[in-house]
Amino acid sequence: MRDRRVALAWAAFVVVALVSGVLVLTRHDRLSDLHIYYGALSDLHAGRPLYEYRARNGGPFTYPPFAALVLGPITAVSEGVLQGVWLVATCAAVVAIAGLVGVALTIRLSHRPLVVAVAALVLMLSAPVQSNLRFGQVSIFIVLLALLDGMDVVPPRMRGVLVGVAAAIKLTPLLFVAYFLATGRYRDAGRAVATFVACAGLAAVVLPDESWTYWTEAVRQTSRIGNLASLGNQSVHGMLLRIGVDEATLPVLWAALVAVICGAALLRARQLATHGRPGHAAVLVGCGTVAASPVSWTHHQVWPVLAAMLLVGASGITQRVAGAALLAAMVVSLGAVLGPVSTRPGVQFLFENARAVGVCLLCLTGFGGVAVATARSNRRPAAGRAWLRVGVTATVALAFFAVQPLPAGADPTFKAYTLDDVVNPRYFFVCRGPAECAAYATAAPVTFGTRAEKTKVRVNGVVSARVARLAYYSAPGGAPRDIPLLAAYPGTRTFSFRSASMAHGRLIAYDADGQPVASYDDELAAALETATR
Repeated sequence: MRDRRVALAWAAFVVVALVSGVLVLTRHDRLSDLHIYYGALSDLHAGRPLYEYRARNGGPFTYPPFAALVLGPITAVSEGVLQGVWLVATCAAVVAIAGLVGVALTIRLSHRPLVVAVAALVLMLSAPVQSNLRFGQVSIFIVLLALLDGMDVVPPRMRGVLVGVAAAIKLTPLLFVAYFLATGRYRDAGRAVATFVACAGLAAVVLPDESWTYWTEAVRQTSRIGNLASLGNQSVHGMLLRIGVDEATLPVLWAALVAVICGAALLRARQLATHGRPGHAAVLVGCGTVAASPVSWTHHQVWPVLAAMLLVGASGITQRVAGAALLAAMVVSLGAVLGPVSTRPGVQFLFENARAVGVCLLCLTGFGGVAVATARSNRRPAAGRAWLRVGVTATVALAFFAVQPLPAGADPTFKAYTLDDVVNPRYFFVCRGPAECAAYATAAPVTFGTRAEKTKVRVNGVVSARVARLAYYSAPGGAPRDIPLLAAYPGTRTFSFRSASMAHGRLIAYDADGQPVASYDDELAAALETATR
């Protein structure tokens, strides 16, 4: 029976992998990050600067110069062949990581094949692995290198080397050096640092100009890789940006939170390693890198998926429920799926930042500490009491977020459209063309309509001659968003913007003297209710 389940799980894995690969290859922007690697290295081989490369979508090469040496051979084949090889290699890395999950759970050998097969399937279904496939990312390989080293799988004399190599390709695994020091693995820490320095030194010799550019300029320019306040960046830094922390406070607050979160994760990891759980400890440190990095896109978030599976495999009800919740957040976008049932902006914010919140809580609690590593069967609470505790905790957490207003500036969905966008009927749907817009205008200061979509609400309309400025407030006490008034047609000014929610939205029109002439809040909510029917 067990052999049949193993075969079915692996068959499901193969089907999901094949379907995912086909869907990736049929996209017009398939493996866009791999395309950046390929194009940047082709330019480098042609004598052009590595960090001045821009792909068709504007994406630059963002990794240290040693990564260019490691990835250099990919230009020896056509990009089409490379895409196929890369997808297969990504799937192989998923299988290898699933095997390490089976080892980390320290289950009976007879059960391990089924656990590995199910872990591989869950990983393949998760958003981070799908993102690695879609973009052709190196993140999955970085996780594999760090996990092999962190779990002591490699020979003793080589431990630390893989972390050093991984950090030279992508800097975040450097947190494992602190983990080695915290657990008394001083030689491993020394080897990791020496390997990292040697790799950077080799790159400096082979690529001196690129190394100088990266270490003096590019390494500090995190904004080169996209809008860090977007929901895809599920790090502490990204969440603070979405909350709307001002620029002066942000660096200090971010550094303090990262110090607390990573410090707690390292202490918990040392505790787990001491009690014979090196796999749990390594995954916890990996989650620390996701929380601490200024940028943690979806493809970086493989570590929380591993943590969720380890929690599901734990002995306590609380750990299993927490693991299932985290796993759900890592497989689907809770903000998109549960947004329609969220009646409060605070709850919506929780759903949209569920991955970041989950990672931070995991780092602080550390799989429940040694509770995962010890049986404690004689002191385990009754199942009914455990479920009651889980239910009360979840209810309190939701209630806390339910009473929170949408934080000022915490709307990464917001965008005000410009004159170039007027031709797009998706953005400007109230009136199209000079005659229609002129007929739509009334004596009211602002006349508008709304349209609800899955993850956002669109508002557009026209303003009268009295209105000199239009401002939108997404949250009580938040900073206003100026809405451009567009002279798209003679005698008519239009506007259009989108926002995540109108639950606390307020649109205010001002005259030329800066005095408010009209305010719309209940009207926004009423129009939205009509639009969703």
